[in-house]
Amino acid sequence: MDTQWPRWEVFKQDTPSKPHQAVGSVHAVDPEHALLTARDVFVRRPQAVSLWVAPASAIFSVTKEELAERQTQDAKRPEAPSVSEKYLIFRKTSHKRSMTFVDYVGELEATSPLHALELAFERFTDAEGLAWWVVPASSVTKSEPSLETIESWFAPAKDKTYKQQSYYGLVGAPGSKFKRPKGDDDE
Repeated sequence: MDTQWPRWEVFKQDTPSKPHQAVGSVHAVDPEHALLTARDVFVRRPQAVSLWVAPASAIFSVTKEELAERQTQDAKRPEAPSVSEKYLIFRKTSHKRSMTFVDYVGELEATSPLHALELAFERFTDAEGLAWWVVPASSVTKSEPSLETIESWFAPAKDKTYKQQSYYGLVGAPGSKFKRPKGDDDE
């Protein structure tokens, strides 16, 4: 029996001019709990103006390589009639970051996640995607965009100093503030 709460992916927007980015996940019982947990985990010090959460189970994700394989398989299946709905599209365009960031690029109407992806390729052509996430808009819960929410949720962390983990270096590395105690193995 699985005793873990469902996993929720967290999307954080650092400033109004930047896109929402997937920054990690939390386990929570419902969307409100997921938002509160995400705030505590991902907005303690770094700047933020908005958080979104979506159940991990609702996210259709595919890499560039998986997509080529999937399109071949899906071409053989007859398409079932579906109702159109809104999807949020996220794309990863670089391997440069140490964390797996996918950036929000927009939303569109489609009949399925795969159909949304096909439309995304036509609409968001400014960069090649290494990985894509397609999320039904109906499964995303967002922090309130009001000034009151921004002040109470995000302002307390705004002026705190935040340092990436790489700032601290490795224990025992030359120049590190943290020295490993000498032991029997060092002699």
